[in-house]
Amino acid sequence: MRRGRASASLPEPLEIKEDSSVGTQIKHWLIGRPRDLRDRSIFHAITLIPFLAWVGMGADGLSSSAYGPEEAYRSLKGHTYLASALALTMACTVMIISAGYMRIIEAFPHGGGGYVVATKLLGEKLGLVSGCALVVDYVLTITVSLSAAGDALFSFMPTSWHDSLKLPAVFAASFLLILLNLRGVKESVLILTPIFVVFILTHVVVLGLAIGKHFGELPTVVSSVSSGYSSGLQSLGLGGMMLLFLHAYSLGGGTYTGIEAVSNGLPLLREPKVQTGRRTMIYMAMSLAITASGLLLSYLLVNVMETPGKTYNAVLIEHVAMSLPLGGAFVILALLSEGALLVVAAQAGFIDGPRVLANMAVDSWVPRRFSALSERLTTQNGILLMGIASLAALYFTKGDVHTIVIMYSINVFLTFSISMLGMLRFSWRLPSGTRKKRRDLLLFVIGGFLCATILVVTIFEKFMEGGWVTLLVTGSLIALCFLIRRHYRSVAAHLSQLDKVLDQVPDTGNKVPAEIDVNAPTAAVLVGNYGGLGIHTVLNIFRAFPGHYKNLAFLSVGVIDSGQFKGQKEVEALRKATDHQLEKYVDLARRLGVPATYRSALGTDAVDEAEKLCLDLKQEHPLTTFFAGQVVFQLEQWYHRLLHNQTAFSVQKRLQMDGITMVILPVRVWEPKKKEKAVRKRKPRGKA
Repeated sequence: MRRGRASASLPEPLEIKEDSSVGTQIKHWLIGRPRDLRDRSIFHAITLIPFLAWVGMGADGLSSSAYGPEEAYRSLKGHTYLASALALTMACTVMIISAGYMRIIEAFPHGGGGYVVATKLLGEKLGLVSGCALVVDYVLTITVSLSAAGDALFSFMPTSWHDSLKLPAVFAASFLLILLNLRGVKESVLILTPIFVVFILTHVVVLGLAIGKHFGELPTVVSSVSSGYSSGLQSLGLGGMMLLFLHAYSLGGGTYTGIEAVSNGLPLLREPKVQTGRRTMIYMAMSLAITASGLLLSYLLVNVMETPGKTYNAVLIEHVAMSLPLGGAFVILALLSEGALLVVAAQAGFIDGPRVLANMAVDSWVPRRFSALSERLTTQNGILLMGIASLAALYFTKGDVHTIVIMYSINVFLTFSISMLGMLRFSWRLPSGTRKKRRDLLLFVIGGFLCATILVVTIFEKFMEGGWVTLLVTGSLIALCFLIRRHYRSVAAHLSQLDKVLDQVPDTGNKVPAEIDVNAPTAAVLVGNYGGLGIHTVLNIFRAFPGHYKNLAFLSVGVIDSGQFKGQKEVEALRKATDHQLEKYVDLARRLGVPATYRSALGTDAVDEAEKLCLDLKQEHPLTTFFAGQVVFQLEQWYHRLLHNQTAFSVQKRLQMDGITMVILPVRVWEPKKKEKAVRKRKPRGKA
């Protein structure tokens, strides 16, 4: 081979430069530089130990004490003596639901929470209902947390400020959280940890003083509560008292929100994940049970009354602070920490909401792009969607916590009920006669009954006060998911037929060189999994350019999405699987009598990695033209771009900017109903 003569006319090698544009520099400053997937310590660096997991995920549950107990206590009206029984019931409910989710963590150590539990144990349809309920729930988690934070922070400010500035402040906090979460979960949790610690310390003081100061008056308190029950029986009767108690218990349902966050976010926890998850659940359950029940008892002991412009917690803190030196400063510190913790609690929506979307995307219920990871290894698309949806919910509700809690509690307990039912079925399948089976059956029967009771009462009593909105939105999302999956299945069925037709490629019997000739024209094909789309592209190259290309090179990117990003083993498995698919294409080329090679890469962005592969190959083999297959729809609709990646077009555009030729070969797809419609339109008039 005359390498010297051929290379004399070759262009200078392409220099690959790091993108240093102003936009890229600003992006790196705001959300950080890309993570290096080759760093084997990356999973250790971005995962959370139990304490940080308690901060990032447990804050949602603990912060609900800022509005859950208040809603329950307010609904008692003149029968506040019921708060004593309500506090005990609330603590027991927290512990029962938490125990159930600890069993879910053990049974499903890879995470997924209510969506995975329902899908695996009750079927895909109930899994979809649970997943959609969780997505709406996490949007409202962000909304209610930020709205309640606004109420807490403006409780020590003039009422006029609350009316005019609260909503803009809440919107600003939402934008800030979106930015923090785009940087990464651990970074956002570390920044917010001091706030969490201050909340714990100040509320320990508040509850300690509120309950401790009345401890010496215990006989008087017991007598007062006892007389309250007696008078309540006379005025309401036993049935009326039970209905009032059940009403308050259901409205306090916001207290239990966030308990499922740990089971959803297990992939973010430090190994061993199950032990870390269990310990985090214990921290969360104990802190929430003590705080929520302690606040209810404190309201009763202090006789907290509704005050315009102030939350019940603000009134309680001000009462306690009167006996403290620098009491005014303590009030501000406690309310600031409470408001800030509620902002931290919105983290649960940004941590777990995108993970639920990612799991649903893997199952083709929502656009598959929601399973993609950003260069910072965050589910960026999900974070943005959760943030935008929460802003819309804030605008719709005007930040009214009472309305949001009603909307919020319905989906929380819908998911809880489905999860408890699924685990009840799981427990029933355990070996009979074992102590574990009897214990778990009892746990999930009680937990399911409590969750279903709160769900039914909340829907029945609060349907016209906002409950209908939650049910409408969730139902619409479920219907949309069915349409999305039907579309994906239709396209998959078409491509599977293509696989069957094109995979039967005969062997030409030609002897193929082991290595490709760098001086001969090379067709480089961007491919994914071995199948009809890639085979169709290869065969079309030789049909369109007969006899021109003497070599084939196959390029593929193993895209690390939330399905693979669970540990180093999964990443290595993806690398091997990507190379295995490429080896099949090399075998195909050799059966066609064409020498071939391949190149692979791993990354979170297929376009970025594909561009790098193309530029590297162009340096090695200058006489290369790039090809890619792209699914195209003969009746293209607006939603096709949302549901299907445009990787080929994006890579083509980038290579064209580098002066490199890339050809896209279409693979046409008909959707059955649209095909019939198109055929009818094409028929000449006057003909049958």
